[in-house]
Amino acid sequence: MSPKPSRKKSARKSQRLQAQGVNWLWRLLSGRRLKTLWWLAGLSSRVLYAISRRERHVTRRNVEVAYPEDSAERRRERVRESLRHSAATMLELGFAWIGAPEKIEASIVNVHGRELLDDARAENRGVIVLAPHFGNWEVLNFWLSSHFPFTAMYEPPKMIELDPIIRHGRERMGAELVPTNPRGVAALLKALKRAEAVGILPDQEPGWGSGAFADFFGRPAYTATLLPKLVARTQARVVTGVARRVPDGKGFEIHFLAADERVYDTDEAISAAGVNACVESAVALDPAQYQWEYKRWKKTPEEQQKTPGYRERRLYTRR
Repeated sequence: MSPKPSRKKSARKSQRLQAQGVNWLWRLLSGRRLKTLWWLAGLSSRVLYAISRRERHVTRRNVEVAYPEDSAERRRERVRESLRHSAATMLELGFAWIGAPEKIEASIVNVHGRELLDDARAENRGVIVLAPHFGNWEVLNFWLSSHFPFTAMYEPPKMIELDPIIRHGRERMGAELVPTNPRGVAALLKALKRAEAVGILPDQEPGWGSGAFADFFGRPAYTATLLPKLVARTQARVVTGVARRVPDGKGFEIHFLAADERVYDTDEAISAAGVNACVESAVALDPAQYQWEYKRWKKTPEEQQKTPGYRERRLYTRR
């Protein structure tokens, strides 16, 4: 039997090699045209659909919940469309993080709803941008940090060797990244009090004790409750922001949407319902561009209450 230190050393070496490979790929793709990346996404998504049971299964279960009226044929189409857009996002990371800034700026062909941010700043109010996993959120980060003082929470990747690349890519236009802990929350509050913009992921499932259940496409989803705390202490305006991919790799359109009024409620459950309604409005712009591969309904009220048999009633059965 090999000693444990040797196994750990081997694992670290393997991770370093993987990180070097990912870094090489991002740099290789950073100068490619978006049309080329979209074409490559079509090829890679077909492979992903064929060999990745996990991605295919989770995506199918999610679209079954969101669009129960779909035929089996339409459901398969939605799964394939979603996987292609998710593949495109991964292939576009080098473009967003390493590509020439003027090229990224030129790829943004339209910005809708910018007045929502400008009006808030004119009133000396901060802006909380709810940025769901839709389209290419890294392009949204690029645009926001290029045009406004912008702060966002950041958690280093599991492959720690990629941290310098990701951090540099997100910070290079002036964004400030803060940790996902109380110190980071304090930094968000300070930025909002300076009438700046901050970004929050509204559709990432929090740990127990940091959220509330609220319907998302008609099914309870455990939703973070940081937002009402920030609003109550800063009177910030809330908007939803996405970078929607234009068909055939022709660029992106930035959309800022006025938030559902429930997000301003001091009741956490009501505010969470407003947050999920905001995400639904963004998804309606182009459902295929939402990241349906994420297990958005992993936690359940039955699990929280330890109802007998809750494991058997989970949405994502093990395959």
